[in-house]
Amino acid sequence: MPIRTRAALVREQPGPFEVTDVLLDDPRQGEILVKMVMSGLCHSDYHLVTGDSTAGHLPMVGGHEGTGIVEAVGPNTPDWAVGDKVVFSFIASCGKCRWCNEGMTNLCQLGAFLMRGSRFTDTDSFRFSLEDGTPVGQMCGLGTFAEHTVVDVNSAVKLPADADLDKVWLLGCGVGTGWGSAVYAADVSPGDVVIVMGVGGVGIHAVQGASHAGAMAVIAVDPVELKRETALQVGATHAFDNIADAAEFARSITDWQGADSAIITVGSLRGQDVADAFYAIRKAGTVVVTAIAPSSEVSIPISPLDITRFQKRIQGAIYGASNPRADIPRQYAMYKTGQLKLDELISATYALDDIEQGYVDLIEGRNMRGGIAHPASVIPTTPED
Repeated sequence: MPIRTRAALVREQPGPFEVTDVLLDDPRQGEILVKMVMSGLCHSDYHLVTGDSTAGHLPMVGGHEGTGIVEAVGPNTPDWAVGDKVVFSFIASCGKCRWCNEGMTNLCQLGAFLMRGSRFTDTDSFRFSLEDGTPVGQMCGLGTFAEHTVVDVNSAVKLPADADLDKVWLLGCGVGTGWGSAVYAADVSPGDVVIVMGVGGVGIHAVQGASHAGAMAVIAVDPVELKRETALQVGATHAFDNIADAAEFARSITDWQGADSAIITVGSLRGQDVADAFYAIRKAGTVVVTAIAPSSEVSIPISPLDITRFQKRIQGAIYGASNPRADIPRQYAMYKTGQLKLDELISATYALDDIEQGYVDLIEGRNMRGGIAHPASVIPTTPED
C-alpha cells in the first residue's frame, strides 16, 4: 500500500524546489524502501532548477546522493533485509551489460535512464506520484530529496552495520566523481603536477585523489577563499583564485612545460574552461572534463592543430571513471582509517524545508558541502557567515 512522505520536487524548468507531500509505491521485486538519513546538496541537482540539465519527466524529485536505512524489501529480492544501511550510487550497475562486464560500471546501460526518472524496467512506471495521481520522476532513479524513497537495488551499496550515515553520504557521488577523476581519468602518477579547476563538493575530492596518487604539486583553483583554504588542508600544495595564475605557476615548476593534467570540476562548465585547461598542460598531457555543462554550450575554443601537434588528450569522466561497487567500499575503508577526509568537508546541514537556503549558501560559497538531515537523523546546522 503506498505511503505518504515529503519530498522536494521541481515542477517546471527553470523553477524552484517545492517541498510537498507525495505518495510512494511499495517496493517491487528488485527494489527496496529506504528511510532517508542524509541527502547531499550537489550542484548537479541545482542544474534541474536552472534548466541546465533537462529532466526527462516533470515533476521530478531531486537528489542523487544520500544514505538511509532499509524499511521494506520487495518480493523475491535476495541479499537485502530490513535494517540494512545503504549508500546510493547515482549510476546503477546491472552487472550484465558490456560496460559492467568490462569493469566500467560507471558506463552501465542503465545510465540511459538517469534523467528519465522512471523505473529502469518500465519507462512508463514511476514510483512517486502527487495526490491527484500525477506521476513524479526521481533524479537518477533515486530522488533522495525525500524522507523516504524506493530504489532499484542496482543503485544501492550496502554499508557495514556500524556505518555513520550522517557522514558517508558523500561516497555516493562527490567522492567517487572527484577522487576517480584524478586517480582513474587523469591517471595521476607520483611526481605529477596536477591542476584542479573548481574545488567544491567534487573538486575537493579530486584534490584528495591527486594527493593520494602521489602528485608532487596539487594546484587548486577557485574564486572562493573558503574552498581554497579547505583544499590546502586536504592535499593541495598551492591555491589560486584564477586559472591563468595557476597555469603560470605550473609552468614555472616544470621547466615551462605545464601541468601533467588539469581536472575540471567547476560548478557549471563552459567551453572556455576546457580551453584554459588545455593550454595549462604540457605536451601529451591530459584534460579531464568532469563538470556538467548546460546543454546550450556546444563549442570549445581550441585549435585542432594544437591537439595534433602537442598530442594532448581531452578525457571525459562520468562518476570519475570509477567502479562504484568496488570503489565505494574501498573509499569507506579509507575513511575509517583516516586517509580520506569527509567530516571536515561537511560544513552545514539543513532541514528539508530549507533546501532553497542550502542552495543559496552553495552558490554564494558559504559552505564546502551541505546536506539535508532528515527527521530522526541529525540536528540541522548553518554555515558561519
